[in-house]
Amino acid sequence: MSTETSGLSGNAKRKMKSAARFYAVQALYQMEVSGQTTDNIIREFLDHRFGAIYEDMEFVEGDVDVFSVLVNDAVNHQAQIDQMTDRALVAKWPIARIDPTLRGLFRAAGAELVGSDTPPKVVIKEFVDIAAAFFPEGKESRFVNAVLDHVAREAKPEAF
Repeated sequence: MSTETSGLSGNAKRKMKSAARFYAVQALYQMEVSGQTTDNIIREFLDHRFGAIYEDMEFVEGDVDVFSVLVNDAVNHQAQIDQMTDRALVAKWPIARIDPTLRGLFRAAGAELVGSDTPPKVVIKEFVDIAAAFFPEGKESRFVNAVLDHVAREAKPEAF
């Protein structure tokens, strides 16, 4: 267990994990558009996002361990995650043609599905909620739900 989260209530830990997932999607997007390295992006987010306050807007404190693992695993297992995601997509819409925010989301979710013991239904719900936050008026959250359900069934068939 992370030393950052020991002593916190279960609800506080869940909120920190949710924030870490949200930050991981942002970090993966930023890495893709800026070409930053994994180490640089993690350091930037830990220094300037987690718990920071900008113009009366406070950023939630995230679980550092969850964030770091998601970003690193998404990068280290990107080929596998992208292949699983591609199999869930329509043939004419491979992951390379998808919005970079959604690519980051699929990669972060895929990293958690492949590399953690978090129940797939929890991962799917968390990332569907993140999609709704990024695209509040669109159909993206339903799209994310369908794709991640397919990826989860491939990554962890025993959970279904």
